[in-house]
Amino acid sequence: MAELFLLSERQMARISPHFPRSHGVPRVDDRRVVSGIVYVIRNGLQWKDAPAGYGPPKTLYNRFIRWSRMGASSTTASSRRSRPRGPKPDRIMIDATHLKTHRTAASLLKKGCFSRRIGRTKGGLDSKLHAVCDGRGRPLVMLLSEGQMSDYGGARLMIPHLPPAKELLADKGYDVDWLRKDLAERGIAACIPSRAKRKNPIPHNAVLYRERHKIEIMFGRLKDWRRIATRYDRCAHTFFSAICIAAAVTFCL
Repeated sequence: MAELFLLSERQMARISPHFPRSHGVPRVDDRRVVSGIVYVIRNGLQWKDAPAGYGPPKTLYNRFIRWSRMGASSTTASSRRSRPRGPKPDRIMIDATHLKTHRTAASLLKKGCFSRRIGRTKGGLDSKLHAVCDGRGRPLVMLLSEGQMSDYGGARLMIPHLPPAKELLADKGYDVDWLRKDLAERGIAACIPSRAKRKNPIPHNAVLYRERHKIEIMFGRLKDWRRIATRYDRCAHTFFSAICIAAAVTFCL
């Protein structure tokens, strides 16, 4: 239809010299813009430092912000994870990691239009990424919160979105009774070491627990993206969109 429209426009221009013609700059292809966005996020660049081959930096920034507010990045990552790639995961893992906040991200006033998800911890201002991955270390559910939120506090928000599985691996930070009870009701066996303060320690499978390193590797691969390891984005929706893009490119393509 686009070719037919261009053809009719040329014909009308020949017929009538007063037919309006486009004098603006041609729209940059979306695929080239996406490649430029990925390049900026992976290398931790400022938008003005993006190579000219990807299009004007202002175009990259504007479309990234527009798509972030629409939720396009998280929707794309979710659709890629939901594609049928074999049987459902028998084993899932849950953990959280801190993401250091750069001073440029912390300069926005608290009374902004969008939430920031930035908190203060012993290490300073940072955010926290909670995630659930499958047995191969691929992210299934992700949540961005303030840095001071506890691990089991993030798990409480992600439990309704847990996929069906047989086992869940987690560290001592998730050793709470309500979580074990909720997992049992869902038919998921909890492989969680007991805290030192627990009066009656609950045994766990130490051999199976060794597989939990895969979620640590997943966080490490996400932090290979420089704009993920250090947060430069002020608004939470733009930073989380960058995380979803990194996860989609790293684990789903």
